[in-house]
Amino acid sequence: MKTLSIVIITLLTSIAAQAKELKAYQIFDNKGKSVDIDKIMKSTEDKSHIFFGELHNNPISHWLQFELTKRLYALKKTRLVMGGEMFEADNQYIIDEYLNGKISKSSFQDEVRLWPNYNTDYKPLLEFAKEKGVPLIATNIPRRYASMAYKQNIDSLRGLTELAKSFIVPLNSFEFDSTVACYSKMITDFGDHGGVSIATAQAIKDATMAHFIAKHSNKRTVFVHYNGAYHSDKKEGIIHYLKNEVELNKILTITTVTQEDVSKLSEENTGLADFTICVPETMTTTH
Repeated sequence: MKTLSIVIITLLTSIAAQAKELKAYQIFDNKGKSVDIDKIMKSTEDKSHIFFGELHNNPISHWLQFELTKRLYALKKTRLVMGGEMFEADNQYIIDEYLNGKISKSSFQDEVRLWPNYNTDYKPLLEFAKEKGVPLIATNIPRRYASMAYKQNIDSLRGLTELAKSFIVPLNSFEFDSTVACYSKMITDFGDHGGVSIATAQAIKDATMAHFIAKHSNKRTVFVHYNGAYHSDKKEGIIHYLKNEVELNKILTITTVTQEDVSKLSEENTGLADFTICVPETMTTTH
């Protein structure tokens, strides 16, 4: 009996030790040092723009987005502005109507082009904005215009109506720089299969998001933006176009990566952002 008890205790201890080792995520700073969300919050104190780079179907990204946003609101209150890649600029008036209680939830969801994982991943953010009276800005170029830029080139957008062009970065100020690392990589990776076209379409999205972020920012606001990590990693993408309006030392970036082992950040993933959320590769996805 005593031997059996020892075996059971040993087994339970082993199981507990294994369970303790299972981590859903670990946060690292830009040097690869383990930190926690309190360190991120401390680093937001003097920042005017915070970019949360997500993996679109990663539940840890979305949970921490929501937790970070709640904490930012507690600190910034009416100074906070929210915005996201997953909402397109020509849907702004519908979003405003919903946030201001003018239209029903069903009307909003029927008319806005929502991503497939809206209900699980982005609805909590929008409902929080509605509850607290926080502006939520649709920053992305309408997808039909991004498609035009890819299939027909940027000049095709110049033939749009003035109303249509109001949902895009002003074309006379848009410049595509193929030497920016995130774009040059696209050109190399896709090569003859539309590399330049894909990179240019990506750039017009980044420039448009930067345009609407700047348009809805001022000296008082703190703007938190949710986007795919590749749009803000290494302070390229959106930030490449925003840096003419906002000093880089006022911008904080967060990214999300996956690794087999989250206890130590790989060299490849170190330095992508000011903070990196490392999630196990086996983490379930939301869609």
